[in-house]
Amino acid sequence: MKPLESDEKIVTVMVYTHSMLARGELVAKESVRTSILLRTQGVPNYLHLHKPKIVLFGGSPPTNLTPAEVFIPTPSVIAFHIAAPTPPDEMDYDPTEAHRMMQPVDLIVGTFLLKGHLRLSSQAELGASLEVMRTSWLSIYDVNFANPYLPQFRLHVPMLVINPTQVSIGLA
Repeated sequence: MKPLESDEKIVTVMVYTHSMLARGELVAKESVRTSILLRTQGVPNYLHLHKPKIVLFGGSPPTNLTPAEVFIPTPSVIAFHIAAPTPPDEMDYDPTEAHRMMQPVDLIVGTFLLKGHLRLSSQAELGASLEVMRTSWLSIYDVNFANPYLPQFRLHVPMLVINPTQVSIGLA
């Protein structure tokens, strides 16, 4: 890896696709809130991870890979979040905003099963909100992860972003 520029930072992230989980180091600008990187105008074509640990879910059992670097095409990403040891970013909403609620949801993200909360208008149902939503990335909060292929995998994150067109969303 090349030396960091003065306006760059290293952030540990986890990236989910339909067939893979990758955990690695992402170089990001200091001024960018990495947790919502995929919602910004400067979205890269590839997420370039250094020192990645990859789990492939193409066979049984899952396969582990540890290349020096990996370039994951951003269009194949279905979920993304900051991982320890990087401290979490601030939440991306105002908790005092009127007429909003946290809707409990169950998500199917590739081979992962997630339980979390989606921030919605308190005056609309989930189905109606999803139909009119025109966002490429959606924030989910207070998320617990499980995976039937990795029973030891348990994870809690305060926030992640998902591609709502690639994730199944159920009411909890």
